[in-house]
Amino acid sequence: MLKKILLGLVVAVVALAGYIASRPAHFSLQRTATIPAPPEVAFALVNDFHYWNQWSPWDKLDPNQKTAFDGAPAGTGAKYSWVGNDDVGEGRMTIEESKPNELVRIKLEFIKPFEATNTTTFHFKPEGEGVSVTWQMEGENNFMSKAFSVFVNMDEMVGKDFEKGLASMKTAAEAEVKKRAEEAAKVAAEKAAAEKAAAEAAAAAAAAAAPAEGSTAAAPAP
Repeated sequence: MLKKILLGLVVAVVALAGYIASRPAHFSLQRTATIPAPPEVAFALVNDFHYWNQWSPWDKLDPNQKTAFDGAPAGTGAKYSWVGNDDVGEGRMTIEESKPNELVRIKLEFIKPFEATNTTTFHFKPEGEGVSVTWQMEGENNFMSKAFSVFVNMDEMVGKDFEKGLASMKTAAEAEVKKRAEEAAKVAAEKAAAEKAAAEAAAAAAAAAAPAEGSTAAAPAP
């Protein structure tokens, strides 16, 4: 009886292993959102890792995580690394390709709790008065990744984080557009005030000079 049970377990394990091995070797998932801002605003939020804390869905999972910036300040060659709790783990990102207002391609390396290397790409496409942003991640599934995918829907799990991130990016972009509009209005108001002051000064100077120019010399006394 025991032998039959053990044989059954072996068959089940082999069958499960075979099923796991047959899972797709490549994965790809993406989410898209329309952001009511110029393409350059959304692009800057991605192209510079210093701005990721404004919208990244994982940044607030560990307020005490240690982060570091290296390489170029932004764009191709920029690097970002993090070490945190079990929710964020450890990893690093490197921007490998950057096309202004069009594309940012990132090499994403996970170190802990598991090792994996994926490619993350952001596509920017003008849409109406805003921009359509597509966040995509793709990579290869090893045996452990395939086994994980049997029990967890990666598209749903990671896709939810992408949706949260894009929503936060929208908020950050809108705030930047508002800030720029307020700064432009302030500059315009200061320019208008300066022009008004200059015009008033010129008018006052002209008024003061008018009597002197129109006056005549007094006649001598007889």
